[in-house]
Amino acid sequence: MKKFTSYLLTLLLVSACVGCGNSGNGAAEPAASSEAVESVAASEEVSAPETVPETQEQAASTVAAQETESAADAQPAGVMSYAEYVAAPLDSEVVVETYVQAKQSWWEDKATVYSQDEDGAYFLYNMACSKEDYEKLTPGTKIKVTGYKAEWSGEVEIIDATFEIVEGNYVASALDVTDLLGKDELIDHQNQFVSFKGMTVEASKDADGNEAAFLYNWDGSGQDGDDLYFNVSLNGETYTFTVESYLCDNTTDVYAAVKKLNVGDKIDMEGFLYWYEGVNPHIITVTAAK
Repeated sequence: MKKFTSYLLTLLLVSACVGCGNSGNGAAEPAASSEAVESVAASEEVSAPETVPETQEQAASTVAAQETESAADAQPAGVMSYAEYVAAPLDSEVVVETYVQAKQSWWEDKATVYSQDEDGAYFLYNMACSKEDYEKLTPGTKIKVTGYKAEWSGEVEIIDATFEIVEGNYVASALDVTDLLGKDELIDHQNQFVSFKGMTVEASKDADGNEAAFLYNWDGSGQDGDDLYFNVSLNGETYTFTVESYLCDNTTDVYAAVKKLNVGDKIDMEGFLYWYEGVNPHIITVTAAK
């Protein structure tokens, strides 16, 4: 009996151990599997943020490099932008590419030219030029100019210049600067092709005090064929404008139009924003104000 009891207890003990072993193995396998999944997920979460921002930075860097490259390609080597020309000191050598807008004169192989690009304008004074080349300088013609930046009575210009014709064409539209009259910003448009609207003709006085709607020369001492000077006002301020006879002689429409002006007339004008001791536009068209 004791033997049987002892045998029975041994059997029960073995069964219990086997059950414990099976239970342990079954719990361990899922636990190990969960840890592996969590480890993979954690690995993916760590690596994803590292690669995405890096790719975006590389793309931004590539775009910036391409933009810088394009800007450099737009300006030929050795040629100044208008901003660089403005910043250049007086008497320094300058090299610009610009477009002829009008020719003022030619004399003894020297030409005076109004020129402009999309950013600003240049007055080319007594530029070396043969008569043959002068005929080629039609409005819109692109030229590369090498000379020296100078100033005379407030007018900034390029002197002692040479030029060559290059490929390109541009004719500027008149920029309305009426509202800039009397303001410091006006000079930023020096030498550009501009317009003035709704201005009133004022009396001009000659050296003897006689009044007229215009004068031959600034003091009235000239005659037909000389420069025409006339006064116009806006908002209570009066300005002196000029028909430069070399640019527009006495056979032109604008010369005839100014000679017909009366004090009090309201007029619109176009011309080049020349400077002489202050604003002194060289006018090329005058019409009744619209």
